[in-house]
Amino acid sequence: MRGPGHPCRIKLRDYYAGRVMFMPYEQYEDSIRLEKRTKAKENQFSPYCDFIYYESTRTPGIMLAARIIKPPKPSYIIAGTHGWHMSIPKFVHMDQPQQGNDYLRVEVDMRGRAHSDGSPDCNGWELYDVIDAIEYVRKHYAEHIIDSDIVYFEAGSGGGGNSMAIVGKFPDYFAAATALCGISDYALWYNNDEIGEFRDELDVWIGTSPADDPMAYRSRSGLTLVGNLLSPIFLAHGETDIRVPAEHTRLFAAKAEELGKSGLVRYLELPGVGTRDHWGNATDEMMSVVRSESEENRIRHRSPVTLPSSGRLTVGGYLFTKPFSVVLDSSDKVAFLDYDLDAGKFELSCEVECGYTLTIGNESVSRQASILR
Repeated sequence: MRGPGHPCRIKLRDYYAGRVMFMPYEQYEDSIRLEKRTKAKENQFSPYCDFIYYESTRTPGIMLAARIIKPPKPSYIIAGTHGWHMSIPKFVHMDQPQQGNDYLRVEVDMRGRAHSDGSPDCNGWELYDVIDAIEYVRKHYAEHIIDSDIVYFEAGSGGGGNSMAIVGKFPDYFAAATALCGISDYALWYNNDEIGEFRDELDVWIGTSPADDPMAYRSRSGLTLVGNLLSPIFLAHGETDIRVPAEHTRLFAAKAEELGKSGLVRYLELPGVGTRDHWGNATDEMMSVVRSESEENRIRHRSPVTLPSSGRLTVGGYLFTKPFSVVLDSSDKVAFLDYDLDAGKFELSCEVECGYTLTIGNESVSRQASILR
């Protein structure tokens, strides 16, 4: 049982079969690196699957890709990203709805991957590629949407790390989220990568090692941003996962408890599950539980989250809320924002010199953060 103040941990032996949702887990396994495609960027359409290109609003001139899976009737938006070494699936002409899918799914190919321009930056501006895709869908797929204010996020492996961070960088954007086998601390992941499978990308995508710039790794890690959590999040991980150890999700859940956010977290750890395949040794029943719990987290949360009128938020490179945004002068920095919407107070502090841009409505101002002593 869950005691007061503890994240809800789900025991499989206590779980009974429930509603099973569609979830394309195979796209989260990152054992295959896709080659960069060079074909012309042309939108492709079919009754239930489209492949679209849209321009980044943060990096004008680069074109990004997303695959849109349409539901049989109007539904809610659910966005997701791919695994670490992967890209989204290619366009498939669909005359019939995808079996088991009830959502308008937005599968985002983040910058620098097989279909998108730009360069990956590991939870830097690549996360805004997700927001741009959702805003495109809100505009162009309105007939498929029940309520455009209700948006969900779900992803695993490298995408699970995206999920843990995106709910901290956009704290009032998602009604609920799911992070499967997610990376919560990129410095920890780097240092424990004994065979160097992921270090080569981290060195390039972040531009340094955690030893040389620990703050750059903190700014991209969901663990740093747990205090911002407002979106209820379902977490699942295999106990013996080798490539992304369960320690990452345990740390996220423990930090949520420490910061009084445990009521927003449900954590399912699958005993004996995980090899070099995240779900190695998992049974069909176990995976059914994962799918059902993820879906239940969405069903329970059919309303937008609201940012408190005052408080403290951690800024990992940038922070976007509905009332305001803060963009630091580098994605590699972490700062702390004390704000009071009613009083119009916005005070930013940082361990190092840091300029930032505060935007409220259509008004922007550039300032310098105070130095933490």
